[in-house]
Amino acid sequence: MTQTPIHIVGGGLAGSEAAWQVAEAGIPVILHEMRGVRPTDAHKTDSLAELVCSNSFRSDDATSNAVGVLHAEMRLGGSLIMRCADRHQVPAGGALAVDRDGFAEAVTAEIARHPLIEVRREEVEGLPPTEWGSTIVATGPLTAPALADAIRAETGADALAFFDAIAPIVHFETIDLDKAWFQSRYDKVGPGGTGKDYVNCPLDREQYEAFVAALVAGDKTEFHEWEGTPYFDGCLPIEVMAERGPETLRHGPMKPMGLTNAHQPDIKAYAVVQLRQDNALGTLYNMVGFQTKLKYAEQVRIFRTIPGLENAEFARLGGLHRNTYLNSPTLLDASLRLRSRPQLRFAGQITGCEGYVESASIGLLAGRFAAAEALGEALAPPPLTTAMGSLLGHITGGHLVTDEEPGKRSFQPMNVNFGLFPPIETPREEGKRLRGKEKTNAKKQAMARRALADFSDWLAGDRPAAMAAE
Repeated sequence: MTQTPIHIVGGGLAGSEAAWQVAEAGIPVILHEMRGVRPTDAHKTDSLAELVCSNSFRSDDATSNAVGVLHAEMRLGGSLIMRCADRHQVPAGGALAVDRDGFAEAVTAEIARHPLIEVRREEVEGLPPTEWGSTIVATGPLTAPALADAIRAETGADALAFFDAIAPIVHFETIDLDKAWFQSRYDKVGPGGTGKDYVNCPLDREQYEAFVAALVAGDKTEFHEWEGTPYFDGCLPIEVMAERGPETLRHGPMKPMGLTNAHQPDIKAYAVVQLRQDNALGTLYNMVGFQTKLKYAEQVRIFRTIPGLENAEFARLGGLHRNTYLNSPTLLDASLRLRSRPQLRFAGQITGCEGYVESASIGLLAGRFAAAEALGEALAPPPLTTAMGSLLGHITGGHLVTDEEPGKRSFQPMNVNFGLFPPIETPREEGKRLRGKEKTNAKKQAMARRALADFSDWLAGDRPAAMAAE
């Protein structure tokens, strides 16, 4: 190949997806990944696209859920991440969850055998040199200090930061199934699931109140150098939720709705802890929504008060790390290029998106933008009516605080959701006026249909020639 390679820094979900998209367009890629040379505080392996938090890609419902729509758009776009996720899914009700090791190993293998991708295990300690030409920085929320400092110096602005937390994983054989039972909420059958995909541990009112009190009083990790750093609301530590009020958890990760205790069907649980399968063998289950900053000994002590987990053995305990992200609306253009150095694009969580598939989708777009540019093609961003377009719009143009608009919300990390989509007229049924939840569901379904149609049109009309031949 005589084509100049595109460099990608970071082999997480976004970097791996970007590399795949560029290479599939016929352009060589050099993918730089420091793990194998330098570890991070959260990763446990050297595999590309390692999942460090949950093993769930969340809802796979493309008819009325924004995350499911994003899944569908990525599949349409030839996503490597979605292909490997589908291949390594484990039962999870209406969600798409994966065997984390099998998934990461599959991504690593696909990248390694692609003839146009070279993986270099090395740390990039500063901004990529200008002689590299087109480069995508996808180093994620755990960007190494030297590179983070270089980015900060280049942008002239401090990166924003927030805490992110990891949930514990339990050995399945140590769960007491005389107290716990298998059931998906409302018996929902999802991809690869049966309607009995979660282990449920019930608490009565007295047990729940004691559990909440223990969370609030428990000994927690202190982070003095991170004082003032906010939490991301989509991944709050369990004890922080407990501190917000005694009923918060019952309306969050411990809600009992849609669940019936198989051992005592006539007694309604006051709260329920759910565990979701974490590997293909079914030997590991993670505690859904139980990300935490409790110290390890406290986690073991407090979580073993949950009925069914009295003798639980933990394959991994929860933890906390700091995520960093750019003030992207001021720093990046509509194709994710750094305004001060257009040779550089950014992708993934460092841009201010939150979530596995969101991160990978921004990697997909960055790869396609870079490929089109290298091929001399013009590639407009996907329409705002699509999941990817709405997320990109939030990252590159949303929520700025300016002198001209005092009081406007500051830029914050965001999961994809229908609130980012342009409004749509509520569908009407002949002879029937929709109201309440029925009206809301109809609107979501209409947004989902519009998004997938518009994304298909975008792929057909605005992709590089090499991709159009797929």
